[in-house]
Amino acid sequence: MSDFNVIVVGGGSGNNVAAAAADAGLDTALVEPGPLGGTCLNRGCNPSKMLIQAANAANSVRGAAKFHVDATVNEIDQAAVIDEMDDLLGGIAEDMEARYREKEHLTLFKEYTEFVDERTLKLNGDAVTAEKVVVATGSRPIVPPIDGLDDIDYLTSQEALNLRETPESLVILGGGYIAVELGYALQSMGTDVTIVEMLDSLVPREDGDIAAAFTKVAAERHDVYTGHRVTAVEEHSEGYAVHAETEAGDELTVEGSEVLVALGRQPNSDDLGLDAAGIEVTERGFIETNEYLETTAENVWAQGDVAGNALFKHSGDYETRHTVSNVVHDEHRAIDLSAMPHTIFTEPQIAGVGATEEDLQEEGTEYVVGRAAFAESAMGRAKKLEDGFMKVLAAPDGEILGSHAIGYEASTLLHEAVIAMRHGLSVADVAETIHAHPTLSKVVEAAFRDVPN
Repeated sequence: MSDFNVIVVGGGSGNNVAAAAADAGLDTALVEPGPLGGTCLNRGCNPSKMLIQAANAANSVRGAAKFHVDATVNEIDQAAVIDEMDDLLGGIAEDMEARYREKEHLTLFKEYTEFVDERTLKLNGDAVTAEKVVVATGSRPIVPPIDGLDDIDYLTSQEALNLRETPESLVILGGGYIAVELGYALQSMGTDVTIVEMLDSLVPREDGDIAAAFTKVAAERHDVYTGHRVTAVEEHSEGYAVHAETEAGDELTVEGSEVLVALGRQPNSDDLGLDAAGIEVTERGFIETNEYLETTAENVWAQGDVAGNALFKHSGDYETRHTVSNVVHDEHRAIDLSAMPHTIFTEPQIAGVGATEEDLQEEGTEYVVGRAAFAESAMGRAKKLEDGFMKVLAAPDGEILGSHAIGYEASTLLHEAVIAMRHGLSVADVAETIHAHPTLSKVVEAAFRDVPN
């Protein structure tokens, strides 16, 4: 006889699985040593967007002059921004924990755990078994073995989101989405930001045109060094020196009062004792799952970042719905991660779905391109948007292969293309849909109408 019907390890998106199981009358354990809500609520999406909104507000005032409005930013209370963030998000996590402690059929364990056998975990010092186990332990920042890095008090995204004083200067290692979001936010709050990226552009996983356009914009507000690999970090009297070099051996040294490591994320799978449970992982440490989110161990599922299907909160939420169906309701519901969108909340925003132009070229896939600039739309002119465009990649028969945007509210505008791709609509289906004038959605219409027939 098992101790529980279901054990969920991880209180991010996994907390919803535990709640659903308990609501269904299953004796359920939820294991989470930290605050409930996981990375998104406590260390990622939510706090970063609150900081970015403060940055946007400051920049709106700074940009008021182009609308003939005389306004200046006199002060930014960074501590108040962080305090408000902590109060709001911390309160949500605390309220969630209080509700879960009162929920019938649910036991909350505030501790770390590991497998000691098949569907058996160590909890409160005892071996506890379950009929079904869900692993949803998320991910954490990668900190690579750079010479001298372990000897300094560096920042990761978690610490950077809790800075109550604006650093005088900051060197960011890496040029991906976390780097550029935090770089934009902190620069807007008063920090001099330097970004060092190993590849030839910032946000290098984006479509090449998007990455090139953003790198140009970012270089106007930051010191940007692409094509440079960080080799060492050292402390000196006024902060830190970061050393980097190009493939050709050209050396570079930049300095800052703080160093932020933003070089990607890795799964929280290494301390779970997965071998004892018969759970296999990939070379990068992600738990192997099939289309039903089943692992290589019987009656063990994995979801979210630790499964590595797509490291986004929205993909984690999507997987959660399938985990609930399969674990709680004994269905056999396969995931479909096609047309998975992603967004970057810098300024300008970046958003994409489907293949990039480089993907299609590498695959040898025949394609055509449509493109439209924000500045050429009526709303773009009204908002005086100088930067931004949307591009559409399509097969010659009109199948939508991908869409990518950079510009004002690109994160929202992209979803028209996401819906079209997800449901098999064609370029013509979008292009011939009437779009209200003078909304920015006219940019979407123009990009799809620009695709050659």
